[in-house]
Amino acid sequence: MDHYIDVKLKPDAEMRENVLMNMVYTKLHKALFDLNSAVIGVSFPDYQLKLGSRIRLHGSIGDLENLQSQNWLGGLIGYCAVANITKIPPQVQYRIISRIQSNMTQAKLNRLLKRGTIAPEQVREYKAKLFSCGLDNPYVELESNSNGHKHRRYINFGELKSSPSEGAFDYFGLSKSATIPWF
Repeated sequence: MDHYIDVKLKPDAEMRENVLMNMVYTKLHKALFDLNSAVIGVSFPDYQLKLGSRIRLHGSIGDLENLQSQNWLGGLIGYCAVANITKIPPQVQYRIISRIQSNMTQAKLNRLLKRGTIAPEQVREYKAKLFSCGLDNPYVELESNSNGHKHRRYINFGELKSSPSEGAFDYFGLSKSATIPWF
């Protein structure tokens, strides 16, 4: 992982930044899935409280060229400024960027009710816990191509490290073990 590509979002009055981020990230997920890629990582270098307006793709020059040859942004290319593939600077830190999930969700409550694992009188208590321990991490809202349902993918930014760690990335460019260069 020695190269990167910056994809800068260019929102306008018709396309808000968060909506554009969701659409671009959905396209990236589809491209990584189609390529069966476990070697391209994603970071959000403008991250503060929100993910920001830039997605940085990390990988080898060959893997990034392969991704770019797929024309993965399609019609969204007009809303993005895609930089050339660039070598990662020599002095960087590293961080794991992964998905974080709540262990209490409405879907889980529905499954518990259907199975009869939770009594109807316990639902109120479960919902109170559900709302009190919600996630406040930044997220992207993705739409499934198969059923059209929307779901949020909450992003966790690990601590900064001085050395990289190896591992595989999922089809969202995230990993529980692999670091990406952070600069």
